[in-house]
Amino acid sequence: MRLTWAQPEDLVGHELRQAAEDGRDAGPAARAWAAAGGHPAPSRAGASPAPAPPELRALALRLLDELASLPVPSAAAEPASWPAITATWPASPPATHPRPAGRPGEPNPVAGTATGSRTGTGTMTGTGSRTEGGTGTGFDAELCRRLEAAWVGRAVGCLLGKPVEKLPLHAIRALGRAAGNWPPGDWFTARGVPAELLAAHPWNRRSAGTSLAENIDGMPEDDDLNYPLLGVRLLQRHGKGFTTADVGRLWLDELPAGRTFTAERLAYRNLLQGLEPPATATHHNPFREWIGALIRADVHGWTHPGDPAAAAAQAYRDAALTHTGNGLYAALFTAAAIAEAAGGRADVHTALRAGLAVVPPRSRLAEAVRHAVAAAGQHADFDHVVDELHARYGHYHWVHAVPNTALIAAALTHADGDFTRSVCRAVSGGWDTDSNGATAGSLAALVDPDGVPHRWSAPLGNRLATTVPGFDGIGFDTLAQLTAQEAARP
Repeated sequence: MRLTWAQPEDLVGHELRQAAEDGRDAGPAARAWAAAGGHPAPSRAGASPAPAPPELRALALRLLDELASLPVPSAAAEPASWPAITATWPASPPATHPRPAGRPGEPNPVAGTATGSRTGTGTMTGTGSRTEGGTGTGFDAELCRRLEAAWVGRAVGCLLGKPVEKLPLHAIRALGRAAGNWPPGDWFTARGVPAELLAAHPWNRRSAGTSLAENIDGMPEDDDLNYPLLGVRLLQRHGKGFTTADVGRLWLDELPAGRTFTAERLAYRNLLQGLEPPATATHHNPFREWIGALIRADVHGWTHPGDPAAAAAQAYRDAALTHTGNGLYAALFTAAAIAEAAGGRADVHTALRAGLAVVPPRSRLAEAVRHAVAAAGQHADFDHVVDELHARYGHYHWVHAVPNTALIAAALTHADGDFTRSVCRAVSGGWDTDSNGATAGSLAALVDPDGVPHRWSAPLGNRLATTVPGFDGIGFDTLAQLTAQEAARP
């Protein structure tokens, strides 16, 4: 079995699917690919079982270049540059003191100042985590409390979704019902589930041993937590004036290539080939509208409490390494919504409106979020909301940003700010269950006055596993302090 799906023959089918979504006329390319024996995009991301013959690989490379050159009809409604995106915002900007964004890969207008870049020697915390920016900066204790809840909430939501990641919706429902846990209100479990059902719908093989109710012992490693850790490290090293190129350099220094997936893996490959942003996001990268940038966005919201526009600007520079279009907008939406919630004065609905305000209003992502919020207000039974979203957006890949962002917005709206209901609804909707649970948990923990209930946080044991250097075994309390320090920096 091949270990990577970054080969051209594994990408053409996904690029054809992306072309259909953004309106490019890919008919000739699709016919040429099918006639040569090329495979369509698989429903689940993965490598084909054997390498393609040289002539098919050469055709794949040519078709990827041809598809990239096709005009995109949706471009006017879905702008790419930061000035073009902000030009779509409401006349009254959704912020109090937005920070200039800078162009991806180029110096930020604030970079190079006394606070714009730091490479301090740092100190060691009590948990063994290196804090590269030092620990002398004071911070708001109340914000620190909220940030600890957000870190824990993100971990809880992620862990809840891990065992059912990649399972189809009907399988998730069947497993939950068999355990007497539907609508879900607790961790998934194999206890009481018939063996034949488990055989028909096996748990995610990488997660089952660490994420079922009977075996949780701390927070296991997951990319949904690795990227927030890298976000903290990015701010410690470069400050809020970081550039997209800084993100790329940090990844090469700190992120194992084997811990990257889809758009992130292809951007990583592009970095190694010498490409610079924004080409890292676009060159032979059909996953550029998937969910990866969204799962990196929380830190940008956490470190700009009450300032959604500044959070979106920061998220843009991060996301532009790997994503474009709706994949990038999902990061802006998430960062802005979380920033509004982190300010400590917003309810969940206000936070979601703040997120939507930074997304181009004619984009597919904005339409999906508006529809999801409306649907969540129309049905008392959240399963009906989920069924409607799957009927409307089920043609997208299960990791695409559009359906997943819509589901997150629907879950948060329907739960009305309650933490438990938010994470359970987000995971119950299928698609990218652990990522959706993580984002919903982060935001809900900020707006729920009770934070994260002890029954959810206790199994985590204030302990996070990761391969990001310097963070393995760190506590969420320490992470909150480190994040609050970065929020307090100019």
